[in-house]
Amino acid sequence: MNPTRISKIEANSAVATALLALVTVTSFAAPVFAADGMVNVYSYRKEALIKPQLDAFTAASGIRVNLVTGKADALLERLKSEGRNSPADILLTTDIGRMVRARDAGVLKSVKSAALTSSIPAKYRDPEGHWFGLSVRARIIFYAPDRVKSSELSTYEDLTQAKWKDRICIRSSSNVYNQSLLASMIKHNGALKAESWAKGMVANFARKPQGGDRDQIRAVAAGECDVAVANTYYYAAMGSGKKKSDRTAAAKVKPFWPNQAGRGAHVNISGGAVTASAKNTENAIKLLEFLASADAQRLYADVVNEYPVRAGVPVSDAVKAMGDFKADGIVLAEVAKHQADAIRMFDRVGWR
Repeated sequence: MNPTRISKIEANSAVATALLALVTVTSFAAPVFAADGMVNVYSYRKEALIKPQLDAFTAASGIRVNLVTGKADALLERLKSEGRNSPADILLTTDIGRMVRARDAGVLKSVKSAALTSSIPAKYRDPEGHWFGLSVRARIIFYAPDRVKSSELSTYEDLTQAKWKDRICIRSSSNVYNQSLLASMIKHNGALKAESWAKGMVANFARKPQGGDRDQIRAVAAGECDVAVANTYYYAAMGSGKKKSDRTAAAKVKPFWPNQAGRGAHVNISGGAVTASAKNTENAIKLLEFLASADAQRLYADVVNEYPVRAGVPVSDAVKAMGDFKADGIVLAEVAKHQADAIRMFDRVGWR
């Protein structure tokens, strides 16, 4: 069965409107079930960021990839509602929090692969084989060099000092990247210190949390705040992208690697997993193995501006220009255990 792509959903009835609210999918495919030379992918990664890797896999293996892209929460709900009848063989998403939510929802299958375990460090994969990190990103501090000296910065924890009052921009607490950052601090520092940090950050906000990571960097460039917390690949993409305003904004902002004298900067993953409903399990594993290969890892570096999860693969020029850093070596599966606690902490301290 050939997949049918729908670029727009016309919500012209109450039923359609309700469905659109539940599942917002930017590339929609009709169910495609088991067939030789085929694998079906549900992906939170935008098509432009993952299609080069998938096309390279098809060229190398002859296995056709049917791609469905959409919002992370919507794709998880779709997998849950479709159950064993889901056509999806693989789920691709970002952040350890989302990977573990999918595992806990029972929509992922444990698989074994010597290629995956040898290519991916243990701290970046599920010990039971439910999910595998495929690229790494760091969540760090960005600052305006005309208003902040790098010597004034040191750690995430330092951002709660009074000198940063009304000077910090960061995303909403509903953002999973922030949830994972706080979860890592719970693991490292304990619940009391982590909650104190979250409360101190709220006291130092320059504005109400709003927008995405690029918006935080743009706000620093525009003078709305002096310091922001964001993921590295957004900054690299802005500085090397086609949009002149983003290149100009990135040029006014510099990255700072926090906690270098201690545990290191917080890192997270984008990853993949075989679904519990997979009809093409063998092909799904082959695709994951390919995404962890040196060839695909180079594409992750060059196309997405993330750090390869596989050792020995160079980063993109834009990322290289940000310099080397010490990464937090914590096992991400341990961070995920504190996600729910982090969300409750954010609510208690009024981080909206």
